[in-house]
Amino acid sequence: MTWDFTNERPIFQQLADQIVQKIISGEYPPGGRMDTVRDLAMMAGVNPNTVQRSLAEIENRGLIYTKRGDGRYVTEETALIQKAKALYLEQKTREFMDSLRNSGIQTEEILAAVARLGEKKGE
Repeated sequence: MTWDFTNERPIFQQLADQIVQKIISGEYPPGGRMDTVRDLAMMAGVNPNTVQRSLAEIENRGLIYTKRGDGRYVTEETALIQKAKALYLEQKTREFMDSLRNSGIQTEEILAAVARLGEKKGE
């Protein structure tokens, strides 16, 4: 996954969102060890303090935890990961729907298009 940042929101929030994406996608599996702060900072091209702030936010959500002297790990509580996945899906769906509605497309048209695309994927 590439690290993409915009000027719309603070970098630490965007970084936290992207790390959560890695957790819900399984790139960082339950119980798995996270990359170090320094490694994440180098990969993302940001200051280690920014990474630290992002990880603290994710830890507050319960998705990761710290083993003193051993690093950070993804929670093994799959229910928390599933909840984060559901929230992510809801957020992205809302953004998608709002964007299309702002273009004058009706909800029914959007849902019909999604259903057609879902059927095509199964071909």
